Amino acid sequence: QVQLVESGGGLVQPGGSLRLSCATSGSIFRSNVMGWYRQAPGKQRDLVATLSRGGSENYADSVKGRFTISRDNAKNTLYLQMNDIKPADTGVFYCNEWQHKASWGQGTQVTVSS
Repeated sequence: QVQLVESGGGLVQPGGSLRLSCATSGSIFRSNVMGWYRQAPGKQRDLVATLSRGGSENYADSVKGRFTISRDNAKNTLYLQMNDIKPADTGVFYCNEWQHKASWGQGTQVTVSS
């Protein structure tokens, strides 16, 4: 059963913008903290940003000031607005619960290239 479906990735030039979406099941979305993760080629999956039900946001230093995490509770959807994208942002982006991970989705590929 697919519980996490990421979308919105693609090829983007440095300095460009993308908005990623993560459609979830209601049971997953009711978790206290949701997060976005990135896996660069040959690297482990790293935390990019988190958002609690209370609205507390946390970001990795590498994306702070450029990315914004948000959620639409009515749609059970998590978003990641990516601005001023840099080549180092390249990778597959995943969403998931922060504490009790559900099965990972397929992710959405973000490729930053000029």
